[in-house]
Amino acid sequence: MRWFVLLLLFLATGAAAAPREWVDGHRQQILDEYLPLLAIPNVAANRADIRRNADHIVAMMARRDLAPRLLESEDGTAPPLIYGEWRVPGATRTYILYAHYDGQPVTPEDWTVTPPFEPRLVGEGREARIYARSASDDKAGVMAILAAVDALRAENRRPAFNLKIVFEGEEEAGSPHLAALLRRHRETLASDGWVIVDGPAHQSGPPQLTLGVRGDVNMEVTVHGPARPLHSGHYGNWAPNPALMLAELLASMKDETGRVTISGFYDDVIPLTDAERAAIAAVPAPDASLRNELGLGWTEGDGATLTELINRPSLNINGMRSADVGANGRNVIPTQATAALDLRLVLGNTPDRQVQRVVDHIRAQGYEVLDRAPTIAERRRFPRIATVTREPGYPAERTPLDHPLAQSLSRAMRANGPFVLLPSLGGSLPLYLIRQELGAPSVTVALWNHDNNQHAEDENVRIDSLMNGIVTIAGIMTAE
Repeated sequence: MRWFVLLLLFLATGAAAAPREWVDGHRQQILDEYLPLLAIPNVAANRADIRRNADHIVAMMARRDLAPRLLESEDGTAPPLIYGEWRVPGATRTYILYAHYDGQPVTPEDWTVTPPFEPRLVGEGREARIYARSASDDKAGVMAILAAVDALRAENRRPAFNLKIVFEGEEEAGSPHLAALLRRHRETLASDGWVIVDGPAHQSGPPQLTLGVRGDVNMEVTVHGPARPLHSGHYGNWAPNPALMLAELLASMKDETGRVTISGFYDDVIPLTDAERAAIAAVPAPDASLRNELGLGWTEGDGATLTELINRPSLNINGMRSADVGANGRNVIPTQATAALDLRLVLGNTPDRQVQRVVDHIRAQGYEVLDRAPTIAERRRFPRIATVTREPGYPAERTPLDHPLAQSLSRAMRANGPFVLLPSLGGSLPLYLIRQELGAPSVTVALWNHDNNQHAEDENVRIDSLMNGIVTIAGIMTAE
């Protein structure tokens, strides 16, 4: 584990060995390679597009003599892991650098700067940005790792360890096949640790080093109304409206401060240690500037800071749908209304228990809960029916801050650099699988501008952020 301390000490001191001059002198070359990668659609659910991305990245790695190959699932149907390596004679350690090449779904009509897969460079100077899906999350990680290899080779330098590279193709879909892939390719993926390149810099500016991530599980709740759409004039005030029923159901899940009211939702949480609470207290609070930036008149949490709140379980409504609005709006009572829910988990939570608590809450509101659409007989029998479906999800992962190793890196970071150290990132990654299947530790390096609109329309990455990230990763590769 000595590598972990040395890695973070290196980052904190901003070692002069990082190839800043090469990166600054090759900005256009890097962008010329990055933009075609962003132009390949990469929504995680589209397997054909994911395969096109994999083939393109393999070609990028082959040009760098990284011996790339695809690590396939047993039946060959899952999105493959892309694997490459740079063996260093005499090296006594082996580390894996990870990023993912898939992206979130897109609604093209909501994009205002450019369509999601027509990457566009906008602005000048420090505010110049590339707009495209996955510009920051997480093809930026892919590009930065490969460009860092270029930077070292241009200077006739080698990593300080055997470097393995892994790019995943379904992180945004919850990594449902990752455990099996890690298990199947355990010997190839043997290492002393993983460095995860993903996520935004802190809202106060500096990059983040985090010792863990929250878990995640997604579910959909559909409330059913009449068996066919009804004219709202003829049947309004008589036929129950599923959109209103869903709104009332969702409103019952949180109170006016944003606290989840579902019974037992917080019961399993493993409390933060004194050391972890102290680390959170030391992080610059971005709340006031973020409220101003985002135009927020209030925030949830009853006075708790953003940094405190991302270390608690959460329930978010990702989206809702029932009939149409705007030009397509019609005077109807719809047949159903659906909400997509995102449950973030902390240590102690499990996906199954949190989902079951939501289901129990729905039942307590008088609903018959099914895992499929109701039959006409069920519609007649039950006054309120909800269909609930879910994804597998995964739990949180974190290295305790009171571990001697974590204490050492905390002291180093506080003393030496513009880096924010957090017990856990607010977002989620399947890092528990790395420890479960391979027994390897992991650390996450989050580098991209915090206002990157990841997962949303007009996703972007600042050019300066991308270039600084390449320098940081080159420094990681050469850390003794």
